[in-house]
Amino acid sequence: MNNVPQTATAPVVEDLSTYFVGGRLASKVPPGQKYETSIRTPRQGLDDAVEAERLGYRRAFISERWNLKEVSAILGGVGALTSRIELGTCVIPTSARHPLHAAAFGATMHALYGPRFILGLGRGEGAYVKSLGLPMGSYPGLVDYVNILRRLWAGEVVNYDGPAGRFQDMALGDNYHGPAPKVFFGMLGGPIGSKAAAAAFDGVLLSPFITPRGGSRIVSRLRRECAAIDRDPDSLRICQCVVTTPGLGDEETRQLAHARAVTALQAPGYRDALATINDWDPAVIERLVAHKQFAGMKARNADLGFHRIELMEPARVIPDQWMLDACAIGSVDECVASLRRFKEAGIHEIITYGSTPGQNAELIAAWRESSRLARDSVDNVSR
Repeated sequence: MNNVPQTATAPVVEDLSTYFVGGRLASKVPPGQKYETSIRTPRQGLDDAVEAERLGYRRAFISERWNLKEVSAILGGVGALTSRIELGTCVIPTSARHPLHAAAFGATMHALYGPRFILGLGRGEGAYVKSLGLPMGSYPGLVDYVNILRRLWAGEVVNYDGPAGRFQDMALGDNYHGPAPKVFFGMLGGPIGSKAAAAAFDGVLLSPFITPRGGSRIVSRLRRECAAIDRDPDSLRICQCVVTTPGLGDEETRQLAHARAVTALQAPGYRDALATINDWDPAVIERLVAHKQFAGMKARNADLGFHRIELMEPARVIPDQWMLDACAIGSVDECVASLRRFKEAGIHEIITYGSTPGQNAELIAAWRESSRLARDSVDNVSR
């Protein structure tokens, strides 16, 4: 594997992972920053992932931006500093990586650090992808893209002409001899996306701010799509990103929950999907989108124009109950109870989001203990 010094780590929690350094990053921590989560840096991201391994998280995911969050650079650093935790992208638009480039990324990660890399893919947010001069991927193209990757990892020479592009005599040449990377799909749980997930992916990564009720609907849809093609529904790993703020103060909690939700609810397409799946009032979202802070905004959406600490005023529009439903807020015990709602909805794996792994140290310990007690209770009943 690698020569990383071994330090004491907690037992792995199989159904708890982390999404580290979400949102925009800065090259340096600004002076006078009040909370450690207000603005993070790439270097802090490395430290967070190392801490996640020590605490017993199963996996660590990071999203990509073409600025200070180029994921191959960050995950390469994380791989060198860790020895066990699985590492994943969450997510890369397929149009942003030639399939040979994506296949080489996965193969190289496995060759360097062992088979613990997960390639998280998505179609991308339409306006963002187009602003980069890239085409918006189709769902048939997405499915074919994944199948092409699997063929490349298997050592095949690929000739293909279809919705994923046109490729002739394409091959890795030098292959990783071991299990291929798993491929997950970052999605909002719509009907067409669910069909693609069942057809081609090992797992799905559900976006933050989907409530347990909404998640239950998505789980049912995914299971139906698997059954329709005679796939075991349990073979599709369903992961849900959930904002967690265990024991954090009100202001930092609102930065992580309400202000981060502003960037989701202000984005076209994303906001409509969340309103539909969560039964949220579109009129509230319209008031948010029309907030005076966004008038004349040069950036395409709030996520690119502001750090979340700059979005506290429009965040006031978002009802507290929405965040209480969609997030895990309050004491450690209250957060554990909130996360249980997602598990009861059929989610296989929760990805803590927004707060750092270190801020979730007590939560992961409490989650581990509550899971042990639940298993012991089931064992006692079955005896």
